[in-house]
Amino acid sequence: MTAAHRRLAVRLGGYSPPDSSHGRGLARIAELFRQLVDTDVDVEIDYNVLDAGRQAHDLLDEVEAGGFTLCYFSTSYLTERVPEVGIIDLPYLFRSPGHAHRVLDGEFGREVSERTSRSTGLVPLAYWDNGIRHLSNSVRPVLTPEDCIGLRVRLQPSWAHESYFRALGAVPWCTDLRQGIEMLRAGAVDAQENPLANFVTYGIHRLHRHLTLTAHAFGARGLYASSLQLAGWPAAHREALARAAAQAAEEQRTAARRSDLDLEAWLGDRCMVVALTADQRSAFEEAAQPVLERARKRLGGRLLDLVGGDGEGPTSTFQSSRV
Repeated sequence: MTAAHRRLAVRLGGYSPPDSSHGRGLARIAELFRQLVDTDVDVEIDYNVLDAGRQAHDLLDEVEAGGFTLCYFSTSYLTERVPEVGIIDLPYLFRSPGHAHRVLDGEFGREVSERTSRSTGLVPLAYWDNGIRHLSNSVRPVLTPEDCIGLRVRLQPSWAHESYFRALGAVPWCTDLRQGIEMLRAGAVDAQENPLANFVTYGIHRLHRHLTLTAHAFGARGLYASSLQLAGWPAAHREALARAAAQAAEEQRTAARRSDLDLEAWLGDRCMVVALTADQRSAFEEAAQPVLERARKRLGGRLLDLVGGDGEGPTSTFQSSRV
């Protein structure tokens, strides 16, 4: 077989079930890419590396090393290497998922993507919707910031998440997802924060009776391709992958929003779901202000100003996943 007719091998990976919006997103990328390229393509999809007993973070490392073509991954895991990515995790920064999508598709997202490409071996192709993040625990109902004092909370490794929960008086435990799930099952931590889809997908709803719809942050999962692999591709194939990723992102976001609405109703029959009043939510938002101020001093104001630059004002007002 000549080089001109060599089959193109594409390997996609994730850490959620195939029937999740993220798993379906990977399958959609494979389908669209096959349609767009004029060559034979072998596509392998490893939907959930956790099923093989692996750490989620291993997947990101393998994409960077060229073992996988691309994967999705929570942006939080890149904050140590690209601190500006942590802005996405800041509490009460976005007013709604739609606002977050516009920001990530605009100048802010382009600049963060460029910084990621310069600092890593990853090429950001799109930003998927990982849902509005809420707090659950096995100890007590949480209605005020004071109720968080002393709670041991599993978090993603993000300076923004850690700073906020310290401000609430909680004890942060920043770990990889697999380790975090094990700690929750063992009772080594009391609480966690996640979008509703993850709360159910990873079985946390069976461990935690108390769920508070804090809506304290928006979760994004970046779609990251291997710069090492793509360097050996023809330009037309790289463009086809970018187009497939962009279309799949639109569809994934729609599916994620629908899932959030369905899960909020479903969980109401299975957990003690606390929907905060406006006054209760204001107390959590007030606790976030020092974190936002420190972020501005740490990273400068320009990128933060881009988040609020679409004419809707700088603060969050979404009340639950129904927005």
